[in-house]
Amino acid sequence: MKLVTYRLNEDAARLGVITDQLIIDIEKLGERTQVPFPNTMLEFIDQGPVAVEVLTDLLGDVDRRHLVGTSVPLANARLLAPIPRPRKNIFGIGLNYTEHVAESARALDTSEELPTQPVIFTKPPTAVIANGDPILHNKDITQQLDWEAELAVVIGTRAYRVSKQDAPSHVFGYTVINDISARDCRRSGQWVVSKGQYTFAPMGPCIVTTAEIPNPQNLRITCSVNGVEKQNSTTEFMLFNINELIEDISQGMILEPGDIIATGTPAGVGAGRDPQEFMWPGDVVETTVEGIGTLRNPIVAA
Repeated sequence: MKLVTYRLNEDAARLGVITDQLIIDIEKLGERTQVPFPNTMLEFIDQGPVAVEVLTDLLGDVDRRHLVGTSVPLANARLLAPIPRPRKNIFGIGLNYTEHVAESARALDTSEELPTQPVIFTKPPTAVIANGDPILHNKDITQQLDWEAELAVVIGTRAYRVSKQDAPSHVFGYTVINDISARDCRRSGQWVVSKGQYTFAPMGPCIVTTAEIPNPQNLRITCSVNGVEKQNSTTEFMLFNINELIEDISQGMILEPGDIIATGTPAGVGAGRDPQEFMWPGDVVETTVEGIGTLRNPIVAA
């Protein structure tokens, strides 16, 4: 399933599922079929795997009469970030692709040695924006605004000290994140100011549940700026795969339903290019992960 948070005109945000260029409103479908569903993504995730199973079965039996009053054309809706306001900071993973480690060592003074453990940072909930929303460029803070296309994992059930073998059972689904980074805002090796600024986490356009992505370690991931491709790789080249990341984070921290892990970016970032390239007001960045979708965000002056 492709689950979305959407809005019609100025109405409140709603939870929906995309099917055949329609968005079916999940709460309204539940009312029509006498199955109680919530109207927010986080509440739906909180209901656990059984909610996904029930909705999947229900969608398999939907006919046209169920769609009247419960669905809208996808083209008429505005898609918000699937989780517009995460409950906690997003877990970011740095230096998780071999070639990105090499380009970062050349351009950003990071170690040229491959990490022996995942490199973890966070991005605050206020960094999250949706497909189509502007990324703010504050010239007083940064002259080095960069892109990072990433697959993001959405946690479905509480995970604490889990093994990598058990990790898949804790995943709800997957989405796309562009880990926007102000390269000149790093402070003594700390990345939160560089990566945590307002609008620096475009996310979406949907969450795809695990049943539709049986192998998340074989997805094409690309990024382009003004139509020119900058990144093109696959998730198979992660140094630490998704199961290993969940195992590592959960050894000391509790992952909860709705938590998000941005799994790192492949090579091709602007800072790693020769000469270096950065984004400026008027630019448009597009981030795509196979099987999930594309984020398209303009850069505007703050």
